[in-house]
Amino acid sequence: MYGGYYYGGIDSSWFTLLIIALMVSFYAQFKVSSSFSKYLKVPSSSNYTGSQIARIILDRNGLYDVEVEPIGGNLTDHYDPRRRVVRLSRNVYNGNSIASVSVAAHEVGHALQHAEGYLPLLLRNNIAPIVSFGSRFIWILVILGFVVSPFYLELGIALYLGIVLFQVITLPVEFNASRRALYQLENGLVYQDEIQSSKKVLSAAALTYVAATLVSFAELLRLLALAGRRRD
Repeated sequence: MYGGYYYGGIDSSWFTLLIIALMVSFYAQFKVSSSFSKYLKVPSSSNYTGSQIARIILDRNGLYDVEVEPIGGNLTDHYDPRRRVVRLSRNVYNGNSIASVSVAAHEVGHALQHAEGYLPLLLRNNIAPIVSFGSRFIWILVILGFVVSPFYLELGIALYLGIVLFQVITLPVEFNASRRALYQLENGLVYQDEIQSSKKVLSAAALTYVAATLVSFAELLRLLALAGRRRD
């Protein structure tokens, strides 16, 4: 009876959390798209492009060996810690908009974290390959858990815990990178009346990571509920 009540509670919890997570996710995607599109049309008064902003921030922090490269796609911007390269999408690399300089500064924020040895970033970078590898087998293990033995389902849940951990660690990494970006922009790279616009762009992007974390928690609860049913 106790076990049935407990897993029944999990069933209810994961469904409620999933609905909330999906709502936040849809809203986050809308905010990112609308904010980026809006401020992509608003030029920065400094007239610096995203690539120039990235180079200036890197150089002023002594990271002369970190390269800045263009990359295809939209919102594909990222920092590659293995190659020590900041990669910016074309709109960001060549653009001189508020959105372009904000995103460029955010990605450089990750390079600053890397150079400093920022612990959450190091943890995320170290577990990322393990999580990526393990995620390929989770649902195979879940199926085997129902067909062969509950052991495989529990192993799948253990691997999924790695994904949840990765999402949780990602939150401080992204928020911290945005704070670093705003600090750098405030120091002579954009005018003060443009900082609020930069905050809106970066806050919208951060919301997508919050949504991803909520979805991962909801999925974990669903797997726990499945494990409870399998044991019953």
